[in-house]
Amino acid sequence: MNDRFPPLVTEALQAAGWVPGRRDDDRAQQWALRLAADAAPDGRQHTIVRAAVEAYGEFGGLLVRPQGDGEQIAPSTFHLDPFLVGRSVGTLAELAAAIGAPLTPIGEEGDGVGILAVDEPGRVFVLDHGGDWYLGADLDEAITALVLGRQPHRVRQDGTW
Repeated sequence: MNDRFPPLVTEALQAAGWVPGRRDDDRAQQWALRLAADAAPDGRQHTIVRAAVEAYGEFGGLLVRPQGDGEQIAPSTFHLDPFLVGRSVGTLAELAAAIGAPLTPIGEEGDGVGILAVDEPGRVFVLDHGGDWYLGADLDEAITALVLGRQPHRVRQDGTW
């Protein structure tokens, strides 16, 4: 039994291939280096924060497809692979300026609808056509919100939520 996540979240993660203790630090380092080396046409590059490397190590590659009804909104499918949203330097830079912390992409939400990103303290955000959203104080909280269909908080122009 896993006390880290609620049972429905654990089930969704395990269905995607996650198990407690899952780690691939080699993949995490390779992904971080590859992502950092890729420059946008204007020369900007992603800043790689430690929380992103941790996410890549434990959850990298997982495609999570929650089942059932959400608590407040529909649960969201998400794929933890930063290369699905790698061309997001400019978009993430705008939100990073608003919140006062660099952001690193960690994957996509809603089958490509949103960009999942994390900052150095570990806070997780999703950027989509409807705005910028705060999902949680850390990846566990964000995963729980996505799987259980918890309403995220809109990030305001001043970087608060």
